[in-house]
Amino acid sequence: MNAIDRASKIKLIIFDVDGVLTDGKLTLSANGELFKSFNVYDGMGISLLHNAGIKTAIITGRKSDIVKLRSEELKITDVYQGDNNKIRAFEKLQKKYELSVDEIAYVGDDLLDLPIMTKVGFACAVHNAVIDVKTRAHYISESDGGNGGVREIAELILKAQNKWDAVISSYLNLKPIEEIQQ
Repeated sequence: MNAIDRASKIKLIIFDVDGVLTDGKLTLSANGELFKSFNVYDGMGISLLHNAGIKTAIITGRKSDIVKLRSEELKITDVYQGDNNKIRAFEKLQKKYELSVDEIAYVGDDLLDLPIMTKVGFACAVHNAVIDVKTRAHYISESDGGNGGVREIAELILKAQNKWDAVISSYLNLKPIEEIQQ
């Protein structure tokens, strides 16, 4: 099955954070404050997924108030932080939304992502992912994590589900969001 066929079935997409929603760099201030940079194009991609009725979630091994703030801003309600065993969170999400693995996508970049990537119907890697993740991905973005990779994957899913034209039309004609979901 090719990437388009896999993407056409997706109802939930799960993201890692560091290296996927960010460029993977962590900046620490002198007093220990942590900074991460998020890309607005990736954020828009997540909003477009929501507007089209596709659920999103975050599963990250690191715990960060910054991730909490960004997920609230993007209206990502399912956020699991601080557990390197990501399968537990994955199984909770699958059960919560009563989805088959074929209806779930995951975007990762590093070895901690492999257990979920080998279970989902559509495993995605951002361009800057490590080679072992790339070799197990059904799709590899042309853009790096934190630099448009998530947006690219979001657009691919929306196009595979024939929702992209409605997204564009909603911006050209200022149609209500509800019409996109149909």
